[in-house]
Amino acid sequence: MRKIGLLFILISFSTGISAQLIREIKLNYSSSNDHYFVVEPKGNIQGALVLLPGSYQEAESIFPETKLHNVAYLHNLLVVAFTCGKTKAYIDDQTLENIDTVLDHVIKTFHVPKDKFAIGGYSAGGVIALTYAEHCKQYPHKAVINPQAVFTADSPVDLVDVWYTFNREVEKNFSEAAMNEAKAFLKTMKEDLNGTPHTNLENYIKHSPFYSKADDGGNAKYLLQTAVRLYHDPDILWQLKNRRRSLFDMNILCASAMVNYLLLQGNEKAELMIADRPGTRSDGFRHPHSWSIIEEVDCILWIKKSLGIE
Repeated sequence: MRKIGLLFILISFSTGISAQLIREIKLNYSSSNDHYFVVEPKGNIQGALVLLPGSYQEAESIFPETKLHNVAYLHNLLVVAFTCGKTKAYIDDQTLENIDTVLDHVIKTFHVPKDKFAIGGYSAGGVIALTYAEHCKQYPHKAVINPQAVFTADSPVDLVDVWYTFNREVEKNFSEAAMNEAKAFLKTMKEDLNGTPHTNLENYIKHSPFYSKADDGGNAKYLLQTAVRLYHDPDILWQLKNRRRSLFDMNILCASAMVNYLLLQGNEKAELMIADRPGTRSDGFRHPHSWSIIEEVDCILWIKKSLGIE
C-alpha cells in the first residue's frame, strides 16, 4: 500500500458570489498523478464531479475555461481535477492504476460514496472519462467508483476513426496546429497501441470507448445503464474555413453514432448535446473545441439528477 502525504496549496478566486478555494493535494509518491486539485462545495458534500483536461494540459488549466466548478460549489458537489498523463488519449494499465489511486484517496479524504460520482473530460480527457466509466461498469467488483454519469467536451470516441482522421490531417497539410497534433498522436498511438488499425485492430478496439463498426458498439455496451452526454459545437463553416474539415473529419460524427447505438439499446439517458453558444477559449479565441460548449448550470443539474441528489 502506498504511503500518501498531503500538501495543501490554496488558491482563492472570486465568483461574484463568494470566495472559493482550489486546493492542490499532493500525493507522496512518484507518478504522473502525484497530485490533484479539489474545490469543496459551499455546503455538505453530496457527490463528486471529476474533471479531466485534454492532452498536453495541466489539471489547473480547466478552471479558467469553464464555470462547472463554480456551479458545482453552489450545488454541494465536490470537484476533483487531475491529469492522466499528458500524452494519453486512452487508458493503459498504469493510467488506470493512477486514476484509481487518486479516486480512492478522494473517497477516504472527503467521504464521498462510490456511487455518487460523475466524471467528464475535454478532448482526450473525455476519451479517458468514457473509458474509465466503461471499466467501472465492466468490472464492478474491483472498481473504485460506480459513476452514475459521464460526459465529454468535443471528444473523439472511436480510436480507429481517429487514426484515419489524423492521417487525413497530415495529407491535407493545411493547418499547422492540426497537422502537428495529428503527427504527434499518430506516433504515440502507433507506439502505445503496438501498431496501426491495419496491423493491430483488436488493440485499438480494446482501448476505444466506442467502435462504430461493431454490432455491440465495442466498449460502449458497458454504458447501457449510465447517463451519458456528449457535447459538441458542430460549426461546419468554421471547420471548413479554418481547418478544411468536412463532417467526416469532425468528432461529432462518431459521437452521434455512439449515442444512437445507446438509444437503440434502450439507454434513454444517452444524449448528444449541441452547444447553445459558440465555443470560445478563455482568451476570447473562437474555437469549437473548447470547454465552454458545456452549459454549466444545465450540466450540473443533470449530474445531480443522475446522482439522485435533490
